[in-house]
Amino acid sequence: MTRFALRTLPVALLVLSASIARADDMPNSDIPNNTFRIGEYWLFYHTYATNLSGPFVPSDLNLTVKNVQTPYLAYLRRLSSNFTVELSFGVPPLTKTYGKGPATLGSVPYNGEEISSARWLAPTLLMQYVFLDDTYKLRPYFGVGLNYVVFYDRNSTPAGNAAAGGPTSISLSNSIGPAVTAGLNYQITRNWSVSASYSASRVQTQLDAHTGGVDRTSQISFGPQTFVVAAGFSF
Repeated sequence: MTRFALRTLPVALLVLSASIARADDMPNSDIPNNTFRIGEYWLFYHTYATNLSGPFVPSDLNLTVKNVQTPYLAYLRRLSSNFTVELSFGVPPLTKTYGKGPATLGSVPYNGEEISSARWLAPTLLMQYVFLDDTYKLRPYFGVGLNYVVFYDRNSTPAGNAAAGGPTSISLSNSIGPAVTAGLNYQITRNWSVSASYSASRVQTQLDAHTGGVDRTSQISFGPQTFVVAAGFSF
């Protein structure tokens, strides 16, 4: 996806939202237009990273991360019977990075060792099409949009410092990429509902590790996919 498309997609989503809202000439006043959801994210990484590069870096030195779960929060605005905008995010999870490659670097253990950690805030804006109409309690939906990721609390562990040859600072570039979701919503009462969804997004970043004037880098694609179960309150 080009940079121009990434810049214009949010604007297109807002314009489409406004046009759909105007087209809904006869909204049902008995149906709430606002919904808050709270639930749980199960986050599954499909990580690909280029081998670490830089001075004194052995070949086949790589990284991996493990799956996590975290609370899920979302706000949804009903635009019409079939269109909804969702802004969602998870409580920033602590994502741990582990060494992948040789068992040791000299005498220092590497493969499978926790070498760094970071938290990330990842709001996602989605335009969703909800199938069927408001008379149905169980309704599937499909959505597309954008995911934006900011990494913070980036730390190198003692094992990471030992592998790098000294105290190391970590930086990770922010990421913006497409996101898609598909799910089911069951309306229990006028105000209460439950939902389940599966989503995928593109998260790419550049890792820079700085150790005593020596820089090492890697390009990382996390390929996160998430499963969410949530309860919703509409008003």
